[in-house]
Amino acid sequence: MSLAMPSVRGNRATDDVTRDLAGRLVRFGLVVVGGVIVIAGVLIAPLPGPGGIPVIVVGLMVILRNSFKARRQFVRLHHAHPRVISPIRRLLRRDPQILKMSWHQALKIERLLAPKGLRFMVRSRRLFRRRR
Repeated sequence: MSLAMPSVRGNRATDDVTRDLAGRLVRFGLVVVGGVIVIAGVLIAPLPGPGGIPVIVVGLMVILRNSFKARRQFVRLHHAHPRVISPIRRLLRRDPQILKMSWHQALKIERLLAPKGLRFMVRSRRLFRRRR
């Protein structure tokens, strides 16, 4: 018979199972919160200004960081349509360059919508480069 005190922690196997279950529940909760944020961003999107897009991106970041299935689907979508998904991937990086990415996207949209003679941002970029 041992005189040692019994372990306060209990059984290691049940601790591991409990920790795994708690981790899964937290991840599921964060995925639900991310989904609510994305839905809020979609509802905000019709309002004037770019308010909905950053909210949607934040919701996607929360979902992609906590859901393995969503991350796998996002990678498949990126392989299928890299030009469309690359700006979102650039925002999901650890240290995103938001202003630089926004400027590039604005130039792309201007190139799609405005004729060559009316492209304001391209001319302003050239003027800015000359003043340096």
